[in-house]
Amino acid sequence: METESEPYVRLATLRQLHQVVAELNTARSLADTLQTVADGVITGLGYELAAVNLVRPDGDLVVAAVAGSAGAEALMAGRVGSRASWDRRLNMAERWGGLCFIPHTEGWVLDDDDVPQWHAAGPEPRFPDEWHPMDRLFAPMYTAANGGGELLGVLSVDKPRNGRRPGAWGQEALQMYAFQSAIAISNARLRANMQRALVRLEREQQALRASEESFRQAFEYAPSGMAIAEMGGDQHGRLHRTNDALCRLLGRPASAMRRYSFSDLVHPEDIGTLLRTSAEGGRAELRLARRDGTYVWVSLRNSVVADTADGPRFLLTHVEDIEERKRHELQLAHRASHDALTGLPNSAELRARLGARLCSRPPGSDADAYASAASAASVAAFQEAHGFGSDGPEVFDGYDAADGPERGPSGPYDHHVHVIAPSDGPEDDGAKGLAVLFCDLDGFKSINDRFGHHTGDAVLIEVARRLTNGVRDGDTVARLGGDEFVVLADGLGKADAQDLAVRLRNGIIPPIRVDGRGVRVGASFGIGWAACGMSAEEVLQSADQRMYVEKRSRSKASRRAG
Repeated sequence: METESEPYVRLATLRQLHQVVAELNTARSLADTLQTVADGVITGLGYELAAVNLVRPDGDLVVAAVAGSAGAEALMAGRVGSRASWDRRLNMAERWGGLCFIPHTEGWVLDDDDVPQWHAAGPEPRFPDEWHPMDRLFAPMYTAANGGGELLGVLSVDKPRNGRRPGAWGQEALQMYAFQSAIAISNARLRANMQRALVRLEREQQALRASEESFRQAFEYAPSGMAIAEMGGDQHGRLHRTNDALCRLLGRPASAMRRYSFSDLVHPEDIGTLLRTSAEGGRAELRLARRDGTYVWVSLRNSVVADTADGPRFLLTHVEDIEERKRHELQLAHRASHDALTGLPNSAELRARLGARLCSRPPGSDADAYASAASAASVAAFQEAHGFGSDGPEVFDGYDAADGPERGPSGPYDHHVHVIAPSDGPEDDGAKGLAVLFCDLDGFKSINDRFGHHTGDAVLIEVARRLTNGVRDGDTVARLGGDEFVVLADGLGKADAQDLAVRLRNGIIPPIRVDGRGVRVGASFGIGWAACGMSAEEVLQSADQRMYVEKRSRSKASRRAG
């Protein structure tokens, strides 16, 4: 009985699996590899019968190897099952991850098809997960991971030694073995093709041509993109040769590819990444342009093709399509930084954007005076004028007395521009700043209580849309949580911020239609101002407090009315 909860059982299975996978790579021929694949199911995975069904050039599948039963081998080896019958089996099967399982209760409809099969006699099951003699379990093998390539063959197994249908651990082990088997079979086929080419060329006593043919096959028939580029001279970087996989990936014919270098095709934002990795062993993840104007994420890996006399001559680049992985990474990043209901930036993203504008030095501090003077006069003169001599500080908040200003990606201080808040007085001094509008909905709780969370969610989505439509491009509208929203609007004066709050409040007031009924909410806004020397949390707390002051200053009826 399989006891998947016991780690030592899994460790023992992994050791067996490691051993049989190692044996896959030592087989000398395609036939040996296929038989080793079948034998490994018996010795490493705990089944009593296994068969390797290999896809032929005409699409049908032939039983290329059988292990576990001499009778089954005599009956099945060399027999062919049509592709249509195999497709029917795989399509009707239950999906166990990458595996296909057909229980005995459904498999009877396949008894008369032309797929070679063998069923050992045995008793009827006594418990739900016991293996039935007529159960069928298949592990499809593909030319690429996760079923993304062409079907290479199907590994069929029968009669687990423990008498039970494999659990999650057993299924995972079989999937892993099928994937490794597909790699071994593909490599064995490639080796066989290369060996045949070498034998033919050696018979003609043309060793140089044999080497070129071997390289050509490996290059042309690689499942992922390959390119050879010139090194040195006027044509440095020009693509000398590309394989069919790369041409299909970029949607460009080989004749057109010879007019380009990778620097012509790379996304403008990724040119620096390309230049930093255009050397032997260089790796990069960047975007390349397709013929239709779109870009695809790829992974580049370089190696040098050397000439014994003249040294390096060509750069061989392997190009792997990683678009799906990058899309998944971007989706995960977006989910982590945006609210799932409204799609607005969430609390963490809001604090990150606000924090990116703020530094720890309040405007007008000595550090700012020091940096300003340093940009206009020598450091020594500034130190003498302000007393920062031998007894003064050696390092002063971003400025080193010996080395000068700390340089970031854009220069001294990263060209940071201080965020300054307008004066706190009643008069508008005309100063512009980064306004933080804290919005809390009025009457939202009663909508949730009366009509339910479905209506409440619809209201939040519509309020988010109205707020977004009411601000400028470049402003940030974020959902802080619950019925609280925050707007970041830069370059506003005090009167501008008040006008924006009024416009946004008036935009929220009109009824919101949900399931044929109109509901209304009001909004209270508190206007805070961001300034360097403050933390993001302090800025939000200030705006929050002003919102509550504004809310309390209005009657309940006027709040509900907007």
